Amino acid sequence: MHTKPRLIIHGGAGAITRSNLSPSSYALYASALLSLNRQTSHLLSTGTTALDAATYAVSILEDNPLFNCGKGAVFARDGTIELEASVMVSRGYRKRGCGVVGVTRVRHPILLAREMLVRGEVDGGGGDNGGDGDPSGGGGGAQGHCVLGGKTVERLAEEWGLDIVDEKWFWTRKRWEQHKKGLEGKGSSGEAVKEWEEKVGRVFDGEGEGWDGREYLPQGTVGCVVLDRYGTLCVATSTGGLTNKLPGRIGDTPTIGAGFWAEEWEVPRPVIHRQPEARSPLAAMLPQSLRQVVNDCIPGLSGYAAESHYGFPRDEKRKSDGIQAVAMSGTGNGDSFLRLAAVRTAGAIVRFSPDRSLSSAVSQIAGSGGELQRSAGDRWGKTGEGEGGIIGIELVGGKGKIVSDFNCGGMFRTWVDDEGEEKVMVFKEEY
Repeated sequence: MHTKPRLIIHGGAGAITRSNLSPSSYALYASALLSLNRQTSHLLSTGTTALDAATYAVSILEDNPLFNCGKGAVFARDGTIELEASVMVSRGYRKRGCGVVGVTRVRHPILLAREMLVRGEVDGGGGDNGGDGDPSGGGGGAQGHCVLGGKTVERLAEEWGLDIVDEKWFWTRKRWEQHKKGLEGKGSSGEAVKEWEEKVGRVFDGEGEGWDGREYLPQGTVGCVVLDRYGTLCVATSTGGLTNKLPGRIGDTPTIGAGFWAEEWEVPRPVIHRQPEARSPLAAMLPQSLRQVVNDCIPGLSGYAAESHYGFPRDEKRKSDGIQAVAMSGTGNGDSFLRLAAVRTAGAIVRFSPDRSLSSAVSQIAGSGGELQRSAGDRWGKTGEGEGGIIGIELVGGKGKIVSDFNCGGMFRTWVDDEGEEKVMVFKEEY
């Protein structure tokens, strides 16, 4: 029996308001996300795996200059672009999750992360496999490593036949003007910005549409969470990071447990233990055959009290009520997600508290007044710290449940609801 596929996609979260997101701009984002939702849903309906569907969706976003990933990513402080991406599955691959950082020439960083995951199945193990300098580890899986960056991972991308582009492929005029304005905001004079521009050679000379300094440009990560017909969950995430970040900065997107997470576990049945307690004098007067019957009506009469808890009995064959699984992708201020190990914390709340749903756990972390917001302290609303959102899917009883929440102005997201209706939203209410 197949599981009903589900998916949810986000296009970033941040200080989005109706004043900086015009109806025409919203229509562009909504159209792009809805189209991608339909394409990915079609793939899932034909039996495509969660891994292939999620990475496909994110690769399309990496080619869309509307979003902060791939083409259209933000510039670092030195005028370069450094990309990050990650992928994780609930089962099926021994690495489970992989991330790439400091990518500058790979057109689709998400496909590079996917290759690291898949090729890890034939990995030769740790070490340098005889010291031959082969970064693939001899077996094609990056020596079993889960996160790689810079020249090493880009050399692997070339060996694996991924699409390599000149760094200019990622540049867009809007992001360059955003970058320049950001440098001015950090105390750089107009003349200093001009010198900087001449130094790095990023002059667009009328190419593309400019930025007026008021229009909202997505700052966060993009991501996709998918449940396939086989019951496997996958999360795929990609970003350009923070505008004018320091070169070499690593965010939550490639960091397992901070900006992405997927796992599954067996749901244990309640285990009944009987604990001795003081016996009632009346119990001694009853025949043994009647004591349990009477104890059902008068608890404690037999001298044993029933106590139940969740867990597998130590001396019995493991019994399970089935598989439960979660997968999540975060977006927003990555440093705040890192400090909290945000999405892994949400997953742990669900796994180790049997009465908690993923929806409530995500709200506890990323909802209004949640842990992300609290982590900013008195800097909340001033520096962007703590701002963000999380999307996810929870698999319970063989059914997938879509969840999302955020604590900032808005979060672009699209999904198909329980009734089969396509949804696209940016605020908590309709645009």
